[in-house]
Amino acid sequence: MSSPEAGVSSPAAGLTRAAAVRRASWLTTATIGWNVVEGVVAVAAGIAAGSIGLIGFGLDSAVEVSTAVVLAWRLAQERRGGCMAGYDRRATRAIAVCFGALGLYVGVEAARQLFAREAPDASAVGIALAALSVAVMPALARAKRRLGPVLGSRAVVSEARQTELCAWMSGVLLAGLVANAALGWWWADPVAALGIAAVAGAEAARTWRAESLEDTCCG
Repeated sequence: MSSPEAGVSSPAAGLTRAAAVRRASWLTTATIGWNVVEGVVAVAAGIAAGSIGLIGFGLDSAVEVSTAVVLAWRLAQERRGGCMAGYDRRATRAIAVCFGALGLYVGVEAARQLFAREAPDASAVGIALAALSVAVMPALARAKRRLGPVLGSRAVVSEARQTELCAWMSGVLLAGLVANAALGWWWADPVAALGIAAVAGAEAARTWRAESLEDTCCG
């Protein structure tokens, strides 16, 4: 098992471990701020339009806030020193539970809306929000993912994956909202929500089974 000392530069990223922790902490704070605003706007717009896709997207933002808070706790343990494996595994499992809860709720609500044939209203606010998220989230996810190997943290990688999934969910949501607004395809919104639920459920299982990265004990 590789065990580079804290403070030694990582050939992979050119960062010391301490610098990687600081950068990861900054990105985590930015994620929390972005998703609080995104989540509130999406849920409010979803309730106004009767859109389970938008509500599910807003709840995904809430999940991302919770996973970012979990990751902030994980990064705070770096100050304690010693092996990070136990902290990292608990943080990763908490992230998996958040994914699972999101998938279950959105899946049930989307199926109910399809069965009841509840047609949501068009939402210009939702379309603008989803388009903005499609533009912003991939760059944020890439920045986070690069830090995972430096820290040897599966929790960091899993949280970056959550941000990446948010970008994909934004694309799915955008397609559903545009189809509903432009073509009157009311069913596109709950179908998009089912896609969000399926991705969240698959990620919950993948994250729960994930093994620790080789350098987790390098705190």
